[in-house]
Amino acid sequence: MIEFLAVLQQMPWLFISIVALFSLVVGSFLNVLIYRLPIMMEREWQSEFKAYFQQAQEQGAVATFNLAVPRSACPSCNTPIAAYDNIPLLSWLVLKGRCRHCQAAISTRYPAVELLTAVLSATIAWQQGPTLTAALLIFLTWGLIALSFIDIDKMLLPDQLTLPLLWLVLLFSLSDAALVTPAQAILGAAAGYLSLWLVYWAFKILTGKEGMGYGDFKLLAIFGALLGWQQLPLIILLSSLVGAIIGTSLLAIQGKDKATPIPFGPYIAAAGWIAMLWGEQITGLYLGYLGL
Repeated sequence: MIEFLAVLQQMPWLFISIVALFSLVVGSFLNVLIYRLPIMMEREWQSEFKAYFQQAQEQGAVATFNLAVPRSACPSCNTPIAAYDNIPLLSWLVLKGRCRHCQAAISTRYPAVELLTAVLSATIAWQQGPTLTAALLIFLTWGLIALSFIDIDKMLLPDQLTLPLLWLVLLFSLSDAALVTPAQAILGAAAGYLSLWLVYWAFKILTGKEGMGYGDFKLLAIFGALLGWQQLPLIILLSSLVGAIIGTSLLAIQGKDKATPIPFGPYIAAAGWIAMLWGEQITGLYLGYLGL
């Protein structure tokens, strides 16, 4: 293993290529996760509700539905997708974006998620090299992609993803490769959560409306635990600025009212990802511009 790491350090392009190709496969899995996890959660909630009110016995057997079962199938003709038609990115290109059997269009989201996963992961591999820090940031990136698209679809940031990522980052602060000390990680997580929590309650008291969800608090806590509280102002500023511009533009294009809720998680994720890689440089440039 040590010799292999030495080879990767001497040949950075090899490490980047391995990460990119493997991340394409992970991107394919993320497509499954993005689609199925909300459905699994909804079914679990319904099952718990029925069990609580003793209605479970009245229902027939429910077909197994998880991340592995049933096999992926065309949403139009319901034909199971063969392994050779499920090769990340390549199969979509070969099939020209259409089902082999019914010729229905295959959403461009599938190859887009796969390509996005590969590009972002390869970028981290390029910047960090074959290190433990790179492994954590790449894994965290996969989680951020899944969370972002689930939030876009369902206005939801599942605890099943946010909490494990938060604990992983907190535990990582105990390692020699950590970006901050354990104390700074704990303080950063608390500051990230509480900052948005306070904004949430201030907005609710003033307007009587809920401006964001608790998943947003946990997502920002992840970045606070990873980078420390010092990077939180940058993340909040970037996410708010980009969210306001893109969110308002999308509502205008779609002809929706400005009061229509928009998911904030993707903007926190994007801002946090930028801060992970270039946060110190951006902060340094800004302070230099101010002459501080």
